[in-house]
Amino acid sequence: MTRIDDTFAKLRADGKKAFVAYIMGGDPDYDRSLAVMKGLPGAGVDVIELGMPFTDPMADGPTIQLAGQRALEGGQTLQKTLDMVTEFRKDDPDTPIVMMGYYNPIYSRGVDRFLADATAAGVDGLIVVDLPPEEDEELCIPAAKAGINFIRLATPTTDDKRLPKVLQNTSGFVYYVSITGITGAAEAQAADVGPEVSRIKSQTDLPVVVGFGIKSPGAAQAIAGVADGCVVGSAIVTEIASGKPVDQVLDFVRGLAEGAHRA
Repeated sequence: MTRIDDTFAKLRADGKKAFVAYIMGGDPDYDRSLAVMKGLPGAGVDVIELGMPFTDPMADGPTIQLAGQRALEGGQTLQKTLDMVTEFRKDDPDTPIVMMGYYNPIYSRGVDRFLADATAAGVDGLIVVDLPPEEDEELCIPAAKAGINFIRLATPTTDDKRLPKVLQNTSGFVYYVSITGITGAAEAQAADVGPEVSRIKSQTDLPVVVGFGIKSPGAAQAIAGVADGCVVGSAIVTEIASGKPVDQVLDFVRGLAEGAHRA
């Protein structure tokens, strides 16, 4: 049982849905990003997704791309992103942290070294968007052996023939991408998402959490109502990019979390 498993079990026992928040590590700089990260659990966040900035984020829209650029220009590295997890864990031993990004920085560091460092820092899960199931031997299976959940994305184009392959070796939860295209591009619709979540849940016992296109407390409530939880990324990153004080960013996050928890 990982922190992710424990968190979803507790939420299920309490009859609540999960609220997952994404921020880009090091955006706009290390200190501000860490301050936001440390405040997320108090704002109602159940699971933190921490982005690993990368120069070629092909699945991300302009909002996340710009966040990654700001982080890289501010000197953020994979090591500094791991350092954020280490610092966070000094005060919070319980909130799950999922590192999300692309394989290149992990490959460059070396899989064995990365997994050892991630485990030592207190990382619970990985979402690596450009590693398909056919490449499970690269990172997915080694991560599982290291005790780190490997969380896979399912999309509207993942048909019934492909879905079992996607679910193979997946753990922690399934991340359902509510819309086709890039992050932040369109509004998620519960009426469209609900049947897809049911289809996925018919083939797995894992929680299904929905992300992409959720921008308001009402949308968070609607989407969480047809799934096991929801993820908000671009809307939070936009608040961070606005230059608002950390407490105002966290107030925005709190509203989203309350929406999801009302579902």
